[in-house]
Amino acid sequence: MAKTTIITAGGMDQRNQPLTTEAPHAPVTAERRVRTDLETSIPKPYMARGLVAPDMEHPNGTPDHKHNGMSVLQQHAAFFDQDNNGIIYPWETYSGLRQIGFNMIGSFIVAILINVALSYPTLPGWFPNPFLPIYIHNIHKGKHGSDSGTYDREGRYMPVHFENIFSKYARTVPDKLTLGEVWDMTQANRELFDFFGWIVSKLEWGLLYLLARDEDGFLSKEAIRRCFDGSLFDYCAKVQMGGDYAKQE
Repeated sequence: MAKTTIITAGGMDQRNQPLTTEAPHAPVTAERRVRTDLETSIPKPYMARGLVAPDMEHPNGTPDHKHNGMSVLQQHAAFFDQDNNGIIYPWETYSGLRQIGFNMIGSFIVAILINVALSYPTLPGWFPNPFLPIYIHNIHKGKHGSDSGTYDREGRYMPVHFENIFSKYARTVPDKLTLGEVWDMTQANRELFDFFGWIVSKLEWGLLYLLARDEDGFLSKEAIRRCFDGSLFDYCAKVQMGGDYAKQE
């Protein structure tokens, strides 16, 4: 007996409606597509990861990267904790930025902006600290809006949201972003009246683009993933110092 296919007014096979990711009357759902094949490589890609940052190519996260029991967001910040005491002061942020390749003026300005923005939300008490420390233990409290959603509110890593960055916005090369595509992504992620988040998101992605773009002007998926778990900063610092590590990478 021949199978009967029921077509709706919108031209869609009714049997596939429960799983479709696109809506005929919402063109943006077709323009910004989401991946439907993540489970072929990543077990439970919708489940937040506390310790590792996996993607389709690295389902177990960054090889040989030690998480030390920290959340992925804490790992992202930990590189700048120069004395490993769980607190990041502006001079430590400055030192870390210099180590990964930013110049003196840029590092000074960015260090002040970062610590001014993140110090108070992460403090263990109510009173501001004039030395502007950032407490890694509370770094999740500094998470801003209008971002990609790759970190959740507790600092865990969401594989599905990371992969959707590229399915939605990587139009030129599937696993890389141009500067224009980075701009489009930050524009699309804007939340209503979240002026702080709009600005910070563009600054963060702009700095990452300056740091990790390749010779063709692309920001690779691997560089972005490793930025999320902080291993990119270790790599960049070792490249700046030279040596066998950079050659092996």
